[in-house]
Amino acid sequence: MYKILIIEDDTVIANTVQEHLTKWGYDVCVAQDFANVMKTFVEYEPQLVLLDISVPFFNGYHWCTQIRAVSQVPIIFLSSMADNMNIVMAMNMGGDDFVAKPFDLNVLVAKVQAILRRTYDFVENTNVLEHNGGILNRNDQTFLYENQKVELTKNEFKILQMLMEHSGTVVSRDEIMMQLWESEDFIDDNTLTVNVTRLRKKLEAVGLAQFIKTKKGVGYVIE
Repeated sequence: MYKILIIEDDTVIANTVQEHLTKWGYDVCVAQDFANVMKTFVEYEPQLVLLDISVPFFNGYHWCTQIRAVSQVPIIFLSSMADNMNIVMAMNMGGDDFVAKPFDLNVLVAKVQAILRRTYDFVENTNVLEHNGGILNRNDQTFLYENQKVELTKNEFKILQMLMEHSGTVVSRDEIMMQLWESEDFIDDNTLTVNVTRLRKKLEAVGLAQFIKTKKGVGYVIE
């Protein structure tokens, strides 16, 4: 079952589209927290996004850019702002199609079906982890925070991935070193300390000074 995320603040339109698509067998989620759309996106892992241009806090172009930074999931814009400039901008921002409001629900379903057929031979996973606005992309081993991309080394990525996968739980130094030992690099206690220090400096540079916390004598935790 394909999962579709609707980012639309007009509740009548959002609920109507959700109900109609559900009848066609799709799993549909309507975003509620417009200040933290990416959190919903990461947690829900949709295969398609229906996105309005005019939404609270940040417009649809902003969220399209944020999604494109971590995923190639198809995006269909739904908007009454259907002049040529906005259509061109939506496509340039990474949109895959544009449906002007008001629209016929059957036409929308046809477009959804067509773009899903073109895009997927299998169900794609967004393959990202999110915590407090920070997004770790497993595909290219990068970390994104407030439009700032952090390039990570192989070991930095593995450390951050392990901590984010177990957020709220202290991960021991021994557990991390065992994970890193899967690579060809030699990892001892001092090497781990150096890697964590470098990782913290990279996170601090984009505004996340306390993202990784030390539990003395035990290990590290992301809370």
